[in-house]
Amino acid sequence: QVQLVESGGGLVQAGGSLRLSCVVSGRTFSPYTMGWFRQAPGKERDFVATINQSGGTTEYADSVKGRFTISRDNTKNTVYLQMNNLKPEDTAVYYCATPSSRYYQITTRPYEYTYWGQGTQVTVSS
Repeated sequence: QVQLVESGGGLVQAGGSLRLSCVVSGRTFSPYTMGWFRQAPGKERDFVATINQSGGTTEYADSVKGRFTISRDNTKNTVYLQMNNLKPEDTAVYYCATPSSRYYQITTRPYEYTYWGQGTQVTVSS
């Protein structure tokens, strides 16, 4: 069974940084795209960032470009989200996710992701 476990969330002041991690188990990690999404209270789950199998291609939501960096370590079955210059509007539960198919290079569509973690809370105070 594929499992994703996020960590690294917390409370930080505006302008601060956090690094989220997501460890994947239950299948080979490297052949699959990985993504990060977030959901604020009362809002839909939104795309944040995605990375392809090798780590050579990434895509970001406009709201986080230049501040967030997605990366992966295929030797550790882990994907990361480095978040810098955090803003109060970044407050949300952050989820990592991965598709069931090896077909996808990168994708921003939540419905193309099959497996999800339980989420980690990020709170940015002003």
